Amino acid sequence: MNKTVFYLSQLFLFLLVTIAARSQSGISGEFKVDYVPFSKYVRPIDSTKTNAESNFKRAQIAFEVPISLKTDKYNRPKIWSVFVNGSYAKMENKNYEIQDLPLEFQGGYPDELLNTQIGIKHLRSISPSWSLLILTSVGIYTDMVEINKEDVLIQGGVLFIKHFNPNLALGVGPVLTNSFGVPMVLPGIYFNWESTGALHFKVTFPEGVEFGYRMSENFDLKLVGEISGMTAETKIGNKSSLLGYQQIIAGLRPQLKLGKHWTLEPTAGSTLVRNFSTTNRKIKDIFKEKDMADPKFTTTFYGAVALKWKF
Repeated sequence: MNKTVFYLSQLFLFLLVTIAARSQSGISGEFKVDYVPFSKYVRPIDSTKTNAESNFKRAQIAFEVPISLKTDKYNRPKIWSVFVNGSYAKMENKNYEIQDLPLEFQGGYPDELLNTQIGIKHLRSISPSWSLLILTSVGIYTDMVEINKEDVLIQGGVLFIKHFNPNLALGVGPVLTNSFGVPMVLPGIYFNWESTGALHFKVTFPEGVEFGYRMSENFDLKLVGEISGMTAETKIGNKSSLLGYQQIIAGLRPQLKLGKHWTLEPTAGSTLVRNFSTTNRKIKDIFKEKDMADPKFTTTFYGAVALKWKF
């Protein structure tokens, strides 16, 4: 499987799995805005930094609402819930010359991206140390040029999660998706490892890592590394293709609890990786390696503010 298809497929699967795999006992959600200022475009054919530049502004919202919640014989929650999430990104692109752009982007890079998703999750224990997660979702993934049935993507999967202890869990299982034109099964992975105490850490695959020091009951200071992205169905040469945007950031994140139900998390740091990827939505293209690197941008500042709630 080539690197672009691997990234795009995992972006779909992990957005679905990591959002749905968290066990919630009440209504929970998050509203987040993040911002990347203009940074220089690096021409993929020769890795030359050009005078062209792009920025990135995004608003995200996600929430989960339990529709059935019970405690099973292992004293763990047995949950049926609905989860909804959406992301809208606005980008400005300036000083681009056609000869600097890859063939698939001769019309320029996208100005907007919209990802929305609604799904149902069922989480239950199947033994003292194993849980079963079943989920399905449908969403719209578009570059806003034209919204049609090809922008609608459906996914579903089953994950078997091993709880090695209260702070360590690994889940694997098949996930069905129509991301590449026809229904196909791809691997889904969930991993969570965290410690407690004043000095603590958390590793979540594929979202990232964090190391923190809890200064008080209501204030936590964290150093974080985080992967995020968006994807969209787009037209390249009148053919349906998938476009992916990926960014990896590192930064400092204070966490402030605002009472019992609310948490504020600002982040200031830097982008380590920021790029675009594309692939045709054809099975035959999954195993083709690209001849050229993906277009990317230089490192720059990253800022974000997130408000979380749980009732």
